[in-house]
Amino acid sequence: MYRRRTPFLVFSLGLLLAPQLACAGQPPSAAPGRPNIVFILTDDQAEWTLGVSGNRQAHTPHLDRLAREGARLTQALVPTPVCSPARASLFTSRYGSEVGILDFIPQPTHAEYSDETGAVGLERRFVTFAEVLARAGYTNGLFGKWHLGAWEGKSDRRFHPTNHGFHTFMGLTGGGTTPSDPPLEINGEVKKFQGWTDDILTGHAIDFVGRARSQPFLAVLALRAPHGPWLPTAPEDQTPHEAYDPQIPEPNYPDLDVARVKRMSREYAASVSGVDRNVGRVLAALDRLKLAENTVVIFTSDHGFNLGHNGIYHKGNGIWVTKTKRPDRPNLSGKYRPNLYDHSLRTPALVRWPGQIRPGALIGETVSSLDWFPTLVALAGGELRRDEVVRGRSLLPLLRGEKIPGWDNDFYAEYSMRIYCRTDLRMYRTAQWKLVRDFLNPTEDELYDLRADPAESRNRINDTADPVVRAAVAGLDARIREKMRSIRDPLLGKIEPGRK
Repeated sequence: MYRRRTPFLVFSLGLLLAPQLACAGQPPSAAPGRPNIVFILTDDQAEWTLGVSGNRQAHTPHLDRLAREGARLTQALVPTPVCSPARASLFTSRYGSEVGILDFIPQPTHAEYSDETGAVGLERRFVTFAEVLARAGYTNGLFGKWHLGAWEGKSDRRFHPTNHGFHTFMGLTGGGTTPSDPPLEINGEVKKFQGWTDDILTGHAIDFVGRARSQPFLAVLALRAPHGPWLPTAPEDQTPHEAYDPQIPEPNYPDLDVARVKRMSREYAASVSGVDRNVGRVLAALDRLKLAENTVVIFTSDHGFNLGHNGIYHKGNGIWVTKTKRPDRPNLSGKYRPNLYDHSLRTPALVRWPGQIRPGALIGETVSSLDWFPTLVALAGGELRRDEVVRGRSLLPLLRGEKIPGWDNDFYAEYSMRIYCRTDLRMYRTAQWKLVRDFLNPTEDELYDLRADPAESRNRINDTADPVVRAAVAGLDARIREKMRSIRDPLLGKIEPGRK
């Protein structure tokens, strides 16, 4: 974690940069020699979706190419496995509990939208990496899904991406839209487009790259796929998946609806292939524009995804995919399985930077989406101000092949689910043990021995006769509370009254 200890923290690539300038209008001129950045962010994409990850039924030739030409971070996780808090953490390098975004933010057409839920969004006081790069002279564009506040139809547009460091925005006004013929915002107005949604977003991102290439740029392409609904898809994306019989992860899970999981697996895989095809379009455009050599391409997702794993599909707000519905309980709908499973937390993470990253590099250290902020600022030669705190670590040394003594591979995550169910999940994970506390529903606590049970299929929280289990619970519980204190988690005041 980086904290401000001195008047300014200057990252390793930095030249002294110009003072803060407003993001609206033309950005300042940037010092020469710094790379362009294309950051591709998908929605609901699991790490296991790529061919290069070992999935023999995947059809991801362009993503596999990206991995071959750059680095793959094999242990990339997110602090919260649901859209809005995950994106808040990625863009601000702060936890969702710090910025007041605990669950996904409903858009005005969503059944859960209300004056209360609609008031949630990323407030201006929290700095994003786009703002820091804008100060460093980068031209910034966002194309696709932001999902950090609803602004459509409101006079107050403080949640809009152009108020958070982006000079250009074109895309979704909320958390979701249709796979084709979507309504999208462009030039401040919502219009109906014709065509495949992600093809449209990618086309506008490529146009931006072509226009902005005279000086360093940041292009964030935030695709809607493979978020549901998965169908319809372009025929070329669906064809590779029509003939095969999907291999599902736990076909013998009790009461699993196997036929449904297989059908969803084909549909999800087709949506992933659409992502891959558009990544190929981006790579081809960089080649055509002769920008590939000086452009860092980053590919990741906002969080992971389950598809039959542990009897559920979806992410941190998992949904049972069993034939029989569970009974409702206080705070917990029987339809849902709130969780912090590794499959919900793990994402693909690929980085290509010609001449700087060894092709085919595999990085096994545990990294977080919190780390993208300081990494991008380091790439841009940017600097943080005294009051700007980030929780992540720059990944540049790892990407360049350096071994960092004492790199901490433990991981902390949280999810206070507020829509459909109510939970206060906090998790600490080491190489062997993983403890999940639900401070609102204590009977739902979980403990997994990840070495013996990487699938997280046996909850050992009640094995209190085992001294090893007791020691693991006590140690991890202490680490959870220590982390909550360090980030000033508002929940701590409820579970430890009088202590801050």
